[in-house]
Amino acid sequence: MSCRLEVLRDERLAAGRAAHILTETLAAAIQKRGWASIALAGGRTPRLLYELLAQPPFRDAVAWEQIEWFWGDERMVPPDHDESNYRMAAEILLTVLAIPADRIHRVPTELGPEQAALAYEATMRAAFGVSEDEVPRFDLILLGMGQDGHIASLFPHTPALEETRRLVVANPVPALSSTRITITPVVLQAARAVLVLVTGSEKAQAVRRALEERLAPVDIPAHLLATVPGEVTWILDQAAASQLHVEPGPCPKRQ
Repeated sequence: MSCRLEVLRDERLAAGRAAHILTETLAAAIQKRGWASIALAGGRTPRLLYELLAQPPFRDAVAWEQIEWFWGDERMVPPDHDESNYRMAAEILLTVLAIPADRIHRVPTELGPEQAALAYEATMRAAFGVSEDEVPRFDLILLGMGQDGHIASLFPHTPALEETRRLVVANPVPALSSTRITITPVVLQAARAVLVLVTGSEKAQAVRRALEERLAPVDIPAHLLATVPGEVTWILDQAAASQLHVEPGPCPKRQ
């Protein structure tokens, strides 16, 4: 396992650093295997990152059409809904990059929670060409983090945190009175690289708990990243890092 922490002065510089790591990682995967795979994040934080990726120099840094595009989670809304993670990425990034439709794999929320999760897992297995006994290895999983320490739609004290077989599940989130579709810890544990982008002072306490407290993933789901065998990189702006006691560099080792 390799984990490192980087802190940039502000949100734009953090997004720029994330864009550099993302394009470098995907370009290397394409060079090695002829294609690459990514699971995108939703929410507010990655918007600036997606805007930067759609512009030079990042727009010209990767053969984008050779990437399989997935989402780490999705709200149960139509794909044209304002809260759709798919819609934001499609409008800001994928349309601008002219990604072929058959490379874009959105969560089919119109099927309903359980069927959408099953269908998305089947789509994932087909795209990676893996059997029921294998786990897809994403070249990069992009994550944000909520103020409660959730990543993807793995929220504190929700059943998806305990999943050990399924790749994608419909996860009830009582705190939001809703259900989300999310990748599971099974997928996170198989990732070749995970990039976590967190900005804003409102996330500072969650960042401190995620990186410094004793591991308790049920309470702080971001603690799952401490045991990911692949490369994990945390990118923070100074506001999000304001409560940390550790310095940028290797992530602190915890039990």
